Amino acid sequence: MEAYRDQYATLFNNGRKVVVVGISVDPDTALASWARDSDFPVVFASDTAGKVGAAYGAYDEARKIDNRSLYVIGPDGKIAYKTQPFRVLVAEAYTELGDAIDKLSPPPPSEK
Repeated sequence: MEAYRDQYATLFNNGRKVVVVGISVDPDTALASWARDSDFPVVFASDTAGKVGAAYGAYDEARKIDNRSLYVIGPDGKIAYKTQPFRVLVAEAYTELGDAIDKLSPPPPSEK
């Protein structure tokens, strides 16, 4: 999540027409504390029962955790991009993610 925070302006168009939601099985109090302490510009949601993760195929029932899946949902509500697992240590993964976001919400035209 730190990489998302650190690249928020370029990767997520500084939040223009983009909402980033991190979903975890961690309790909401832990997520809120972590988000506050690390100054995250994203929304966190607690899914302690793993229902959202299970619906998206990201929940590991045996270990009771979500895997590092990443989904980009388009304005139409459909999955426009998905990667399982998200390769957090691979620079190309962020380039691919940025490209997927740009296709759905291109940056505004530059001023001439």
